[in-house]
Amino acid sequence: MRILLSLALLLVSIASGHAADVNLLDQMSADGAVELPEAPGPWLTIGGPLGLALLFVTIIALNKLLVPFRASREDLTLYHYPTGVKRGLALALCLYGIAFLVGASEIPYQIHLHGSSREYFRQLSLGKMIAFTHAHLFGFTTEFVVIGVPFSMQFNHLSPYQWIFPIGLAACFVDVISWWGIKYVGQSFVVVSIACGVVFSVCYLYMLVGLLRVLLFPQVVWKSDRNWRERKARREASKRDR
Repeated sequence: MRILLSLALLLVSIASGHAADVNLLDQMSADGAVELPEAPGPWLTIGGPLGLALLFVTIIALNKLLVPFRASREDLTLYHYPTGVKRGLALALCLYGIAFLVGASEIPYQIHLHGSSREYFRQLSLGKMIAFTHAHLFGFTTEFVVIGVPFSMQFNHLSPYQWIFPIGLAACFVDVISWWGIKYVGQSFVVVSIACGVVFSVCYLYMLVGLLRVLLFPQVVWKSDRNWRERKARREASKRDR
């Protein structure tokens, strides 16, 4: 009977992708019952998320310490660039926005399919989890560099704007780490994942919309623009001449 039960559990584990992570015979007691591992203690369920929050704050603090703000002489005035560059960059930004929305739509789908975010991550094998982490870290870094560099150079005169790029990227990094906590510790890491998701989404979309405004609507002048007074005066003078 014990052998049949072991084989049945082994087949279920293979079907769910966990055969490599679970030694069923080691978890069998003398009477044939399966001994489940102990639930993680508060040091992991509470201390883990707090540790990730501290990691996020530490990354930002190191950024401020190692790369202090200074008024840069290098800028990137996008509305003065050639038409082809502006058209191509605007299209690329729109495609990045569509890719972001498509990726975000997968979250409620997977939660609905598996019942919870933890069940979704638990059904991923260790190999898939490593590949999943690699792909998202690479993708997050690439898309933030493509959008963050021109945004930071376009608004290089504004100190608060120089935080949007690094804060968003740091939130991406901590979010990816929290997925491992969800998989191996518990649902308490979901709070960190949601908070980081909100932070990097706001940063990402703010930079994207800000660049599209400069590229597609150069006639719209905001006080965040470096030469907004001169541009506004020229626009009003042009209206009077008409």
